[in-house]
Amino acid sequence: MNTQEQLESTIRELVCEGKGILAADESNPTIAKRFKAVGVESTEENRRHYRNLILGAPGLGEYVSGVILFEETLRQHADDGASLPSIAAKQGIVPGIKVDKGKGPMVNAPGDEITEGLDGLAQRLEDYKQLGARFAKWRNVYHITDTNPSRAAIEANAEVLARYAAICQSCGVVPIVEPEVLIDGDHSIERSADVNEAVINEVFQALRRHHVELETMILKPSMVTPGNANGQKASPEDVAKHTLRVFRRVVPAAVPGINFLSGGQTPAEATLNLNAMNSGPALPWTLSFSYGRALQEPAQKAWAGISSNREAAQTAMVKRAKLNSLAALGQYSSEMEG
Repeated sequence: MNTQEQLESTIRELVCEGKGILAADESNPTIAKRFKAVGVESTEENRRHYRNLILGAPGLGEYVSGVILFEETLRQHADDGASLPSIAAKQGIVPGIKVDKGKGPMVNAPGDEITEGLDGLAQRLEDYKQLGARFAKWRNVYHITDTNPSRAAIEANAEVLARYAAICQSCGVVPIVEPEVLIDGDHSIERSADVNEAVINEVFQALRRHHVELETMILKPSMVTPGNANGQKASPEDVAKHTLRVFRRVVPAAVPGINFLSGGQTPAEATLNLNAMNSGPALPWTLSFSYGRALQEPAQKAWAGISSNREAAQTAMVKRAKLNSLAALGQYSSEMEG
């Protein structure tokens, strides 16, 4: 297949009604925190064992179309010698890879951050393709305060995301574009909506400047919620109303899929909010999930590093994926949590 055919084939497999994307690309420091919470030491062998467990969960491919992997996982193998990406692919789950190199302070923009990793990206993508990756993910973050994000940060981060996406498509790799507006803070849902609108609008302006083909990319945004220190809890209906209002204003209909990050929500909250967005009139995009902790937390608790808990952990993983699959169809209810 040529580059365009690769992009079109991958996007068809990723954007499927009732399926979402599993984010299993936690960095080593992040997964160490998750493992510590369930009493597991974060060794390379434990990480391999756990990720092999979730990728091989029977039936996961019914609800998950793609999985974002950390580079370590892309190179790891199961006990039988099969590569971990191939275990996902065997279930019809497209392997992908996190390609950014992490975030750091943005110079002359107090409180703002920017993500690094563009240098050498094209060569790394070619290497990742040889290991089975067919799509990529890059995350930029935006803090909300009275003065953040600054205009400079909004523009600079959009430029980075667009350059990344253009490089991906030139290599035949579908880009997931992730502008994460953080939930941290005491801001209102209205302030969150304003920031999300400004951020996403700037991202699509930059994508157009860099001639990124919108039909073969996926947007991975935050849901519009109040800050986690706000004290005012938004209902799923309010989250859906504010989020969809932003998207209708700034996300082109040419984008095939919007796969949300969970961004600090509990597993049940992330599922309820996704369901609310899919319970109204038809939308121009497929709205689904690309959750990390909100999909994996129940499986990690069930596993707790004990080999004999493998089946229970896989069952918990598939159940959470199924519930979010139903939410992506607008067919979930909280009674299903029992």
